Amino acid sequence: MKFSVKCRGFFINLQPNQFMQMENTISKEKRWKILKSEYISRRPWMTARRDTVEYPDGRVNDEYWVLEYPEWVNVIAITKEGKMVMERQYRHGAGITSYELPCGVVEAGEDPLDAARRELEEETGYTGGEWTKLMVTSANPGSMNNWAHSYLAVGVEKTTNQHLDSTEELEVHLLDQDYVKALLLDNQILQALMVGPLYKYFYEIKG
Repeated sequence: MKFSVKCRGFFINLQPNQFMQMENTISKEKRWKILKSEYISRRPWMTARRDTVEYPDGRVNDEYWVLEYPEWVNVIAITKEGKMVMERQYRHGAGITSYELPCGVVEAGEDPLDAARRELEEETGYTGGEWTKLMVTSANPGSMNNWAHSYLAVGVEKTTNQHLDSTEELEVHLLDQDYVKALLLDNQILQALMVGPLYKYFYEIKG
């Protein structure tokens, strides 16, 4: 597999290892220097940090905000019958109720795959299946420091009841895959970190 990279108006083909070497070189040249950090808020689900940073050209910004979150996981879960396990719940930040993938937070010291299996079981009661990691994404690399790990689980089955946290309230829906694809294309799935893995599944894996 090769990557095509546009450089000064020309496209060049690179092997994956060459592409990563080039990316790492760019990152090192442009990395900012952190001169000072101050934590303004430390809460279990979000920490706000104010950095004083020095840009590569020597300029200093004394108020650059970074939001620290735990790692997140998403699961595209397909039952043995070919249905997609989806959730529907209210999201207060945007004030919307919409379809989502099973998702959750990676606990301290927990492997992301173990967290994905746990969240799927707790939120939906589905377990088992063959698991594959789809992608790792960032909600906003400019101001957030965490990653979202997305998995595909094929052949899951209902083995237990939901075990929701006291603040969780969600419905589980088994939907036809074509219907989920239609929701995606109609802009009815609004969680950005779930749109990416769903497109990858429908257009690269499922075809």
